[in-house]
Amino acid sequence: MRAVPCLKCMENSSHYPSLRRLSLAGLLVTVGIVFGDIGTSPLYVMKAITGVNPRFDDAYIIGAVSCVIWTLTLQTTVKYVLLALRADNKGEGGILALYALLRRLPPKWLYVVAAVGAAALVADGVITPAITVTSAVEGLDIVAAKVPVTPVVVAIILLIFMLQQAGTSRIGRCFGPFMLAWFLMLGVLGACSLGLHPAILKAFNPWWAVKLLIDYPGWFLILGAVFLCTTGAEALYSDLGHCGRRNITASWMFVKSMLILNYLGQGAWLIARGHSPEAHVNPFYALMPHWFTLAGVAMSTGAAIIASQALLSGSFTIFSEAINLGFWPNLRIKYPGTEKGQLYVPAVNWALLAGCLLTVAIFRDSGRMEAAYGLAITVTMLMTTFLLTLWMRSRGLSRMLCGAFLVFFAALEGLFFAANLFKFAHGGWYSLLIAGIVAAVMIIWRNATRVRARFIEYRSLADCASLITDVKADTQIPKYASNLIYFSRSPDKTLVESKLVYSIISKQPKRADHYWLLHVEYTDDPDTLSYTAEDVVPGTLYLVTMRLGFRVQPTVSVYLRQVVEDLVAAGRLDLTSTYPSLHARGIPGDFRFIILHRIFSPSSNCPHGAARLMRLHGMLRRMGVSDRSAMGLDTSAVTLETVPLIINTSPQRRIVKTD
Repeated sequence: MRAVPCLKCMENSSHYPSLRRLSLAGLLVTVGIVFGDIGTSPLYVMKAITGVNPRFDDAYIIGAVSCVIWTLTLQTTVKYVLLALRADNKGEGGILALYALLRRLPPKWLYVVAAVGAAALVADGVITPAITVTSAVEGLDIVAAKVPVTPVVVAIILLIFMLQQAGTSRIGRCFGPFMLAWFLMLGVLGACSLGLHPAILKAFNPWWAVKLLIDYPGWFLILGAVFLCTTGAEALYSDLGHCGRRNITASWMFVKSMLILNYLGQGAWLIARGHSPEAHVNPFYALMPHWFTLAGVAMSTGAAIIASQALLSGSFTIFSEAINLGFWPNLRIKYPGTEKGQLYVPAVNWALLAGCLLTVAIFRDSGRMEAAYGLAITVTMLMTTFLLTLWMRSRGLSRMLCGAFLVFFAALEGLFFAANLFKFAHGGWYSLLIAGIVAAVMIIWRNATRVRARFIEYRSLADCASLITDVKADTQIPKYASNLIYFSRSPDKTLVESKLVYSIISKQPKRADHYWLLHVEYTDDPDTLSYTAEDVVPGTLYLVTMRLGFRVQPTVSVYLRQVVEDLVAAGRLDLTSTYPSLHARGIPGDFRFIILHRIFSPSSNCPHGAARLMRLHGMLRRMGVSDRSAMGLDTSAVTLETVPLIINTSPQRRIVKTD
């Protein structure tokens, strides 16, 4: 019988000891960048709960707060903080990092689970800035009722997205102290209000949550509102690589305490005020003394901006990982700072901005946005539960324990999903539409690229090496470049693409001093950066394999220069130009990259499904940037050659000669 390891043994070792250390500085950074989304949920959760039943009684509020407490405990603390944070991929977290650990395991359709989960998280990234900023700015109604909310919200959202291209390293330094003050404010405001109705402390007893769901006929609507308290849990897991498990776990104890205190305080205030007119204002702002309201609105707006920033950074990371895992066309990625994990994807930034502004235009106020919020993220959580179950099983846990985990959390999240489905007609369709479009692109792109790869023809590299050597020696052929680099996608180092050889010897014979076959391989380890170099024909033909982690910037020309320097230092390569005038002065030869662009040929003889995939691939390819930009070759000499991709899956008819 297989032994069951303890949870501590399940933890992968991280490559980043500095992230694993528990320190005050690490805790402060963690509070600033990890808990922005879940930390702003008190702005709208209790407001949404009372919106379900405006004629609430004491039992309703106590039961609802109990649901919030136990949702934070079971969903966020147990599943994500205690379990999911241990499922790290060399220190990195998130659904795509988790998929990278499992993608070589059955079932084959596991990529669909990852694509759907990642797409739903992107949909959450569209709605989160809109709802958090709107909820914060709506507090101005208390102190200045005539201030137009929507223009202020639009202005703040525009500012958030425009700041992305400059990087967030400087702004990020103040995130920690600000969010620490935010959570302390939540806790103090809540604690000061407990005296209004001390019986609210009964909410720690889960029986009140169960009783509410049994007695109240609209329990599914309550669960839909309660679920909003844990929507930031998935983002918490995605930020694992920035702060490390120990810092997140320790700081979560503080954050959770402050959140629960605030929810308890809001509950006590609601019970104390009953059905008075003031009970219909947002209870979050009602906890504040009148003199503090303006400062509270400013704090709320700042917290909303930080929460939005965290979701945007997470979205950039998701698309970066999706590109390198083969789920998305190449996009231009910029690195505005030197800090690990900081990146900026312009196309994603502006697409998310358009989505946020559309959200504000469609729903107008936070109450309506709540209907669109939550449905998509339940899908992500369900997908993560399935992947976590497979990960736990792969780590040696028994089928019984894995099955119990799957059944419990799938049932819990299934209830939340069913509850949120009742919001579909009122706005849930919006988030599912966004998630559906992103997931469809991911699945189509992955399948299309694999179909294309299946029909690429290969030749033996050894057989081609002598022919390439002869081309180099043939002085009748004009020299094309001193160093000629081709990107090879061959999965086997003994094979080379037929079209690549065709480009060298047939399309336009290309003589060079050195030929380079460059194979870029993306690994499951997020931060791998290594290479191997083989002399196929010493002094003539080199095969270089670069292994890049799925979070590594693919600046191929920079890495190749470093490889060449190593080969020169080792005496395996003479880089000096062979042109006499340049050779005499020791000037190195030039480099030229050749990129082969395979275009699906109409003359292909293949099933309609494969042909449709190829046409969709061609359409989706236009969404991205060229291979030149994607590989970081913007400042290099690059030639793009178009070659046909002919897919023949059945014998073609041959023309018959007639007399």
